[in-house]
Amino acid sequence: MLQDYLKKIADTTAQGDAREESYYGNLASLIEAFAESIGRKKIQITILPKKTEAGNPDFRIWDGQQSIVGYIEAKKPGENLDVIEDGIQLKRYRGVFPNLILTDFYEFRLYRNGQLIDKVSIGRPFIAKKLKSVPPVENEEKFLALLNKYFSFTLPKVFTAESLASELAKRTRFLRDEVVTIELEEEQKGKGPLYGFYTAFKKYLIADLKEDGFADIYSQTITYGLFAARTRANGKFNRKLAFDLIPQTIGILRDVFQFISLGKKLPVGMEVAIDDIAEVLQAADVSSILHEYYRKGKGEDPIVHFYETFLNIYDPATREKRGVYYTPEPVVKYIVRAIHDLLKTHFDLHDGLASKEVTLLDPAGGTLTFPAEAIKLAVKEFTSKYGDGGLNQFFQNHILKHYFAFELMMAPYAIGHIKIAFLLEELGYKMKDGDRFNLFLTNTLDMEDLAQTEIPGLESLSDESHQAGKVKRHDPILVILGNPPYSGHSATKNDWTEKLLKEDIDGAQSYYKVDGEPLGEKNPKWLQDDYVKFLRFSQWKIHKAGHGIVGMITNHSYLDNPTFRGMRQSLMNTFNEIYIIDLHGNGLKKETTPEGGKDENVFDIRQGVSIFIGIKEKDKKGCKVFADDLFGLRKEKYGWLEDAKFSKKNYEVVKPTNPSYFLKKDNTKDIKEFLEWPLLDSIFPIYNTGIVTKRDGLAIAPEKNELLNKISTFKNKTLSDEEVSNIFNLPLKDNDKWDIAKSRAELTKEVNLVDFVKPISYRPFQTAQIFYHDYIVARKVESVMSNMLNNNLGLVSGKNWASVGSKVYDLAFITENIIDLNFYRRGGTVLFPLYIYKKEDKRKIAHSMMLFEPEEKYGSDGKRPNISKIITEHLSISYKKKFGSRELTPEHILHYCYGILHCNFYRDTYAEFLKFDFPRIPFTGNHKLFLRIAELGNELVHLHLVKHKSISKTVAKYRGKGDDKILKLKYDEENSFLYINERNYFEGISNEVWNYTVGGYQVLDKYLKGIEDKLMKDPALFCKVIAAITHTIEIQQKLDSLFKQIEFIKIKL
Repeated sequence: MLQDYLKKIADTTAQGDAREESYYGNLASLIEAFAESIGRKKIQITILPKKTEAGNPDFRIWDGQQSIVGYIEAKKPGENLDVIEDGIQLKRYRGVFPNLILTDFYEFRLYRNGQLIDKVSIGRPFIAKKLKSVPPVENEEKFLALLNKYFSFTLPKVFTAESLASELAKRTRFLRDEVVTIELEEEQKGKGPLYGFYTAFKKYLIADLKEDGFADIYSQTITYGLFAARTRANGKFNRKLAFDLIPQTIGILRDVFQFISLGKKLPVGMEVAIDDIAEVLQAADVSSILHEYYRKGKGEDPIVHFYETFLNIYDPATREKRGVYYTPEPVVKYIVRAIHDLLKTHFDLHDGLASKEVTLLDPAGGTLTFPAEAIKLAVKEFTSKYGDGGLNQFFQNHILKHYFAFELMMAPYAIGHIKIAFLLEELGYKMKDGDRFNLFLTNTLDMEDLAQTEIPGLESLSDESHQAGKVKRHDPILVILGNPPYSGHSATKNDWTEKLLKEDIDGAQSYYKVDGEPLGEKNPKWLQDDYVKFLRFSQWKIHKAGHGIVGMITNHSYLDNPTFRGMRQSLMNTFNEIYIIDLHGNGLKKETTPEGGKDENVFDIRQGVSIFIGIKEKDKKGCKVFADDLFGLRKEKYGWLEDAKFSKKNYEVVKPTNPSYFLKKDNTKDIKEFLEWPLLDSIFPIYNTGIVTKRDGLAIAPEKNELLNKISTFKNKTLSDEEVSNIFNLPLKDNDKWDIAKSRAELTKEVNLVDFVKPISYRPFQTAQIFYHDYIVARKVESVMSNMLNNNLGLVSGKNWASVGSKVYDLAFITENIIDLNFYRRGGTVLFPLYIYKKEDKRKIAHSMMLFEPEEKYGSDGKRPNISKIITEHLSISYKKKFGSRELTPEHILHYCYGILHCNFYRDTYAEFLKFDFPRIPFTGNHKLFLRIAELGNELVHLHLVKHKSISKTVAKYRGKGDDKILKLKYDEENSFLYINERNYFEGISNEVWNYTVGGYQVLDKYLKGIEDKLMKDPALFCKVIAAITHTIEIQQKLDSLFKQIEFIKIKL
């Protein structure tokens, strides 16, 4: 057998132009002969087409029905198999296929579950290639033993839930990356059936769906469609049988599997990969695994845990796509229990969720965690009161008629149907052929029905759309609950969602106005977050119905962020009672318990969350708000939620008032006083956020010459666009008007590149150089930044201190330059220039003349103060226009504001109000006190510009005889040393200075880590920064005593 094989191989080699594929027939014959010799006559060998280096291995060995022996990956004779073994391709194959041979037709390597377990050489390829002879047979017995091992492989008959999830995840990932993605690329040219599915999904479900996203959705759908089919199969199972096993009531899955199971045009690569998944499911007793999981879990949700195990192996990032997170059971149980009790106490529905009057909807169903818990509680209520004799009717006439859910993603949709079928069976009801749970594949936030004729191959999508649309638009719903997705960049934006948020729709007040007036927010983008839209949808449904309950867990930002004040007022206008549990755990804000202890999130996410329960009763006016906080470790929060009964006693009454309508416990005793002070943006009315380059690696450098060298390289005509793209890690084009070819062409027109090099305040105490050009910087923000190109000062602040993560308010700094958006941690940096310089804008002048508007007055130096005239006039009158011999100047006002913003007493006392808006400045009626605070503010300005005379007397010294490399920072508090490596350090740095923050950055730490080449070239400058911070702390202490002396004056703006 082997002698004949080697002769054929040598003959093929002798032809001189043999490719790898030329040897396939020889190997197939050898494997067939061996299989027959051991009695495996039904073995089939399929040579798999390979369109790229990805895809399937070259051979599949199987029985032609469902049982797969294994795979073989072949390489041309003489190729170095050691190199191949370490390559990406074979690592992928070894990670997916548990029984795999790698061969160059002479050497054979057998891998079992990714590990090399045997290898044998049966001949030497150089004899055939160089000597033109047939190589003698070597190691025949060892080779036959290797093939025996290969053919003896079977998948394990006993899978645990975890091992089954793992095997499915590996194969699904392979299907996605190596098969579906490649088929999509091929079909795009000819628009095949798979591309048709993609087009339908994109057009009717997920508008922003990309091909890789579809490959992900489709691959998971196939796996969980097979999974659903397997749960209904008692005997033999394979891909072709799956279609008949999927319930007719789940039409969309049947549409998909009509192509997968019966389609004549199913690509061979997909057929092979799907057969492999089906074989794993055939080997597993899926029903027993899940039933066992139910019993062991003592009520926990096996399907969700199974899917989470799957996702963690398949693609951990998938959990975060589209903001999807699976809700912890204690949270679900608390919300469902609360709703159950409230139905009894507020709606006279004494059976709670079991009452036939209850209609329930989860608009973001996922894997149906919330509806499942509601079903369990409803059944418990029913059987405890009426026994289990009427359960069949209860399920048919209530649960399957009155409970609804929507889901946008196919995999959770399939899993949800599996889960409910299992749950009902565990509760005593086996679903019949005509039964279905009302889980619909639909976009909750899209109100358009789909036209059936427009969706080839997915006709059922239209039917589901019509059924879902009826529930969305017309059916009154009493209970809406769930965990909507958290996605700041909304996946759904259409005319209806815009109307939903921005209009008073069916009597529910718009989120974009408060107290009857527009919000006036420059950038209210957070109102476009998906969780806001889902909460608004739920509010609208209840408002329209006239009564009902909403219970959800969401992002907690809306509770006190100023952008959401209209939303808060709107919710209060719809609901008669609102209950809030702020679960905190905000890693972005570095939240701690009130005692300073560790505060953990109930999810594996950094965004803090809260529970919202809103109750609307018929013909009842007004709204009472109740709030509670839950801090601490995750297990402590779980414990409380698991055990607590819903009761008003667990909440504190709060009274939200205008203008903010905070839905939080009352920690706002100083709010009236604070709200009377002018906001920073009303004092300095012209302002904007910092610039955004989107390409710092090209646009910014520490020194001018380095920057010019980069720009020269960028526009160098001897380099191609692709080469420049690689050098600077830039895309050739993006969705934000960037076009590398056009940018390079424009720069070649510039004569003096140096004219565009400007200083930029990049981080606190750090100045860099920027190439400030339209074709390099994505957002120049010229309306404000152009004023900083002349002699000027700018106050740097922001309106979202809560997001930067510092423990003390620190959004106050000064600059003489343009600034970067990320000057502060997590961005949002805002610049208020002190002076506005005159620009020749003929269109504006003409417009002013037409409207008879007075033109702004500029001084002889071409500038005017960027300070409200009301402020200057009021203060001038209050201080009798003169401070001794000096006039009130714009600098006085800037320095006074800067002093106030650095006062620790101010920062601590008003911390709650400084979290989400620009700071407010209290002006004193005492001109001497004003002057004293302004003088200290002036000192701070000069310290922070590193220009104050005191910093020449440094408090820190640079020591050591190392190489000055910044390798690892280590602070020695006992000796006040800061090491930059083992031998170099700075001495004389107090703990307070080391931990000092500006804009969320620990200044000294950030400064050193931001040095580009990690070499301490200018220790003297760093010593000056240390001195500046040291003196800042001293001045802040002086400001505290002065602030307490302020007698505030009212200034109406």
